[in-house]
Amino acid sequence: MRSIFITGAASGIGRETAHRFAGAGWRLGLCDRDAAALASVEAEVGVAASSHIADVRDAGALAAALAEFCGEDALGVLFNCAGILEMRDFAETPLDRLHALVDVNVKGVINGIHAALPYLRRAPDARIVTMSSASAVYGVPEEAVYSASKFAVRGLTEGLNIELERDGIWVCDVMVGYVATPMVTAAERQAKSVEIVGVNVKPAQVAETVFAAVEGRKVHWFVTEADAGSAQAFDATEWEQRRDLMKRAAGF
Repeated sequence: MRSIFITGAASGIGRETAHRFAGAGWRLGLCDRDAAALASVEAEVGVAASSHIADVRDAGALAAALAEFCGEDALGVLFNCAGILEMRDFAETPLDRLHALVDVNVKGVINGIHAALPYLRRAPDARIVTMSSASAVYGVPEEAVYSASKFAVRGLTEGLNIELERDGIWVCDVMVGYVATPMVTAAERQAKSVEIVGVNVKPAQVAETVFAAVEGRKVHWFVTEADAGSAQAFDATEWEQRRDLMKRAAGF
């Protein structure tokens, strides 16, 4: 039975991904710091799933969770889904919250990959899939540190995709705009770009893209054609002119 370990599995994209892979007969390691919500997801997806409580910022706890799930077995897929978002002006955001964005979105991914490598190396054609974002194409105002964290994920993905290929591990990410999860829809404050661009993607669509990514060989997976088209438009635009494109999209 093929196996996947999902961080941030208690809600949103992580939860939908758990359902998608469970429906295909995979064995699931569900990881989150919210024990009650995680137990609910485990009950929903069935007997092939197990819960492992860990905060991705805690490298030791995350390593222990992976060891508990994998044991002596191989791990087919690591899905780094855990992430947080803050939408407000940089100057108005508490410094500890800005640090948390980096700790969860960047260090949490590094922790997961580092701990999972021994198990992934045991599997034929293993995969690492990480949630990036359309904000990794050009920096987004009111989300500057979040955007920077996703640029870091993009760079990590591209570098490790080449480095770990020799170990039989394909590293890729999923790039998407705003997704209809509580992180966006229930946020205390929304960026102006939310209203301008819209929230046009459901978590199940992202889960379907993750499922495609474990079989494919692309480095960056866009969930929608619109997001892929926007990225291509930025790439085809002269560097200094890209700023104007983002200003319009972000309402500045």
